Parts: sequence; C-alpha cells; structure tokens
Amino acid sequence: MNISKCKYLIIGGGASGLMFANTKKNDDIILLEKENELGGYCRTIYQDGFVWDYAGHFFHFANEDIKNFFRSKISDSDLVLREKITKIFYKDLVIDFPFQTNIHQLDKEEFIDCLYDLFFKNESEHYNSFLSMLYGKFGTSITDKFLRPYNEKLYACDLNLLDQNAMGRFFPYADLTKIIRNFKSEFQDSYNSTFLYPRRGAKVFIDALAEDISSKLISVGESVISINVKDKIVTTNKRNISYQFLINSMPFNSLLESIVDINYKDIINTLSWNKVLVLNLGFDKASKYNDIHWSYFPEKEYNFYRVGFYNNILGDERLSLYVEIGFSPNEYINVDEQLRLAILGLKKSGIIDEHKVISYIPIIMDPAYVHVDNKLDSIKDNIKESLSERGVYTIGRYGDWKYCSIEDSMLDAIKISQEI
Repeated sequence: MNISKCKYLIIGGGASGLMFANTKKNDDIILLEKENELGGYCRTIYQDGFVWDYAGHFFHFANEDIKNFFRSKISDSDLVLREKITKIFYKDLVIDFPFQTNIHQLDKEEFIDCLYDLFFKNESEHYNSFLSMLYGKFGTSITDKFLRPYNEKLYACDLNLLDQNAMGRFFPYADLTKIIRNFKSEFQDSYNSTFLYPRRGAKVFIDALAEDISSKLISVGESVISINVKDKIVTTNKRNISYQFLINSMPFNSLLESIVDINYKDIINTLSWNKVLVLNLGFDKASKYNDIHWSYFPEKEYNFYRVGFYNNILGDERLSLYVEIGFSPNEYINVDEQLRLAILGLKKSGIIDEHKVISYIPIIMDPAYVHVDNKLDSIKDNIKESLSERGVYTIGRYGDWKYCSIEDSMLDAIKISQEI
C-alpha cells in the first residue's frame, strides 16, 4: 500500500475541514473526503431546474472575519438576504413562530390555558432533563401543545434523555415580559431574524472555501479505515498516511471507532443521535403559501416536523420544498411510504392541492442531530485533551458532537489552527 506523509492531515471536506485548510493554505496538508465531492451536508443538488441542499441551510454570519472571507469570494448578486418568515401549522391555524411568544394567536380557550400555565409554572434553577426544563420554563399547556410533541418528532427520542441545554443558544427562550409585549406588536429578538442564502445553494460557500486550496492536496472518495494515534498513521481505502497533526471533522463516534490503539467502546456506547430523512420535492406549480420560508408541524398526524420553501427564498415560480422526518438511529426507513405520508400531510395542511411532483430526491442524514448530554461533556473533554496531546484535534458540529451553527464550526477550525 502507498505511503504518504504530511504535517496536517484533515479528515472531512465539509465547512470545518475546509476552513482549517484555508488557515494553512498549502502548508503541507492532505484533506480527505470519503464522498466523491466536498461539502458534507452542505452539498447542493441541481435537478430539473430545482436547487436543493442536503438539508435546509440558512446562514447568519456574525463574525466579521467570516463575513469578510466570503465577501471576498462571493458577489452580493449571488446571494439573497431575507427577513425570516417562519410559521407553525397547529390544528386549523397557521401562527407565527416561536409558539411561546405567539400564544395570543391561538383560539381564546387555548390562549387562556397557555397564559395561565405560563404564569403559574414551577420554575427551578436546575432541571434534570430537556423535558423538565420545558415544563419549568413554559408551563404545561405550551409544552404539551407544541414544545414537547415537536421536539419529540425532531429528536426521535424521549426528551428526558436530553440535557436541559440540548439546544444551547439556539433554543428560543422567552420570558413573560417578552411574551406579553408580543401580544400587541411583533417583537423579534432571535439570533437569526434575517438570513443569507446563495442563489445556487449552500455549495456556493463550499466552493468559496475550496477555491484557494490546491486540488492536489484534496482527495475525494478516500475513507478512513483505521487510525493509530501512537504511531500517527492513518490507513485509508487507498494508502497509509503519516501525519504530525490530525484534524478530524467526521462524527466523534466514527473517530473513536477508527482508533485502533485505544479502546473507546464504553464512551461510544453512550453517544446517541437521530437521523433525518429529507425529501426534496419539486412541483409543477406554486403554493398558496407564497411567503413562508420554513414551517413547523408539532402534531403526530403529520409524519414530518418541518417543511422549507426554497422557492419562496429564491423567488421561483414552482413550489420547491424540503420535508424533514426524524428517526432513531436503528429505525428502518421506508422511503416510499414516508413520501406517500408526506404528500398526504402536505395536502392536509393546504400547502399543495392538485399539485404534481415533477422532480424528487430523498436524502438520509445520519447522524443529523446529536443528543447533547452535559454529563458526558467532562468525559468528552478528557478524551479530547488526551487526543490533543497526541496531535489529534476533533472539531465541528459532528467532530465535537454538539449543537452548533456552520459558522461556529468554521470558528472551531480557526481556533484550533491558531493553537497548534
């Protein structure tokens, strides 16, 4: 088997790995990507005139260095800036998201239930699970009507198994003052009230990240078989690679499974996640919902938990959707059956009527959302520290096994590059 050598071996050609490669430019690096193209979940599909990403990615860059990097690579004319419009389909209503700050849009009886339970909730300084946090902060009615059923569909697990901070800063908390303020006039203070989206899909950002990296340093279709951290040797399906520093962005569990000279079986067995079936659907005509960017579906009669409208973002005439359905890791996915149920749900919601599907592609994301458990954080941090002493660094949403944005993942890469 061929033997290669490099200073920096980067595993994973998504946003994290590519940003790290940019920080080192062409300084003795090798970047491995197991798929036949770069991007990870930021890949884009072009089919029958439709633009679909592997999942709904909408960009909310806050860091000036990240903003300036992409400004130097991407023309403003290649991007659309939208003020976010998101809705919840609840019973026979279509209300504004988030649910907890828009309970005044419910029918009177349900509104009174939510407001009463919110006022008399049993709040605590600490909660033993994500579910207990929901009840403690929002009361019984808001939790039972939306927060619990929606997140059970999203995470595909018992919410008692998730840490109270499972979604970190991305969870739309709201105190009573904000909720009541919203009764009279809409009050928007979320981290992503506006978003950017490339006219040609998320791949535009990946292409920008890859632009200055020599193609000779990138190997697609090359997957990791094993890692010996003591000898600093990675074996792939094509060769052995000797490295000085290993920068990993493949899922944390896959990294630990690949390491052959340390046994991480116990920690691997404690990690959990969900997988998501994404149905990208192109229709022959528009929908009556011509302004929604994405929408949430808490009720079990819908097999999906979220639906996104690419055409409303890009200004296209034909309805173009992504439909997301959550599953547990070992659950069998019958794609044809889920498509049938999704079409029925889209008709019931009124998103489609006599529409015809003229283009379609399913994608399974596995893992999709990792299940955050702060009790495991100290164990994970100890493993990361031990690996870093051996020149191995693991970064990004999946490499670091956390809930974070694409921008956060790129900032991880920059931080590690500065530390090495």
